[in-house]
Amino acid sequence: MKYTVGYQLPEEDEKPFIEVVRDFKNHIAEVYFPWMDMASGRLPLTVIDGFVDWEGQKKLESDLKALKRMGVKLDLLLNANCYGRESLSQHFANNICSVVSHLCDNIGLDVVTTTSLMVARTIKENFPGIDVRASVNMRIGTVKGMEYVVDYFDSYYVQREYNRNLQKLAELGDWAKKHKKRLYFLVNSGCMNFCSGQVFHDNLVAHEKEICETANIQGWNQSVCWNYYAKRDNWVSILQNSWIRPEDIHHYKQYFPMAKLATRMHDNPRKVIQAYVEESFVGNLLDLFEPGHGPIFLPYVIDNTRFPKNWFKKTTTCDKKCQKCGFCSQVLGKVLVKIDEL
Repeated sequence: MKYTVGYQLPEEDEKPFIEVVRDFKNHIAEVYFPWMDMASGRLPLTVIDGFVDWEGQKKLESDLKALKRMGVKLDLLLNANCYGRESLSQHFANNICSVVSHLCDNIGLDVVTTTSLMVARTIKENFPGIDVRASVNMRIGTVKGMEYVVDYFDSYYVQREYNRNLQKLAELGDWAKKHKKRLYFLVNSGCMNFCSGQVFHDNLVAHEKEICETANIQGWNQSVCWNYYAKRDNWVSILQNSWIRPEDIHHYKQYFPMAKLATRMHDNPRKVIQAYVEESFVGNLLDLFEPGHGPIFLPYVIDNTRFPKNWFKKTTTCDKKCQKCGFCSQVLGKVLVKIDEL
């Protein structure tokens, strides 16, 4: 399995992210990255709370060139859930073309991943050689969903909620092969399946820059997951989400040529990449996810070595009617341990 990993702009006292990629370059096919302060699926890269990293663009471009020299493909993220009044503007289209032209001419760009049909159309019309990819945040998990936008995209990220539905993955793969499209999947999301607050949260992230500059209400966490997991009775839900253990990644090679690892905001991307490359991990499974939710569970952790041997088979063949099943509750009783027992 090859991987695509999310770029991090290193702090002055940190080792360059490209060193992590270099150490695992035989397993990393792509690196995905945002562009400076343009909205994407995470915080802006170089502007936070009004503070600008003026060396950011220089660092980013230097790293991207180094990655290209390693033979790694580059994927530009234009995957914000909302672009506000700019969403359909010629101004935004011009800006997109300007950025993509710069990257193509000076570095070499291979992929653009987006949630926006306008962005997809703009890239298709002006840069036919670039792979236009549908973001996982579009929640495309059906053949119909792919058919509707077949003229806009060359490849798709599968809706993460179907990671454990092998029959669904086979169905999507058959359609993609027939239509000469490519499928990929995100394997270490810490988000809850079918989260009721995803659209709300993704819109907040898209407007993070302006929200940070506003006097907002205090004393409330807007994330559904952090509030939900605050109740211990809900902890079993963490086992019912979309993540795939490193030990089980080999089962997916028949469905996908490449997996996406969420590492853009992770505090230890090397740990994540190494675990999935080695297809083995000893430690707190929450440490591999983004977001990880580890602090909520303390002083408990989820010991990855304690999962039963039938975990993969059971969770990929069940009917997903979790409200009627006790399997994950039983597993949680085995894998949830005090941190000093890990």
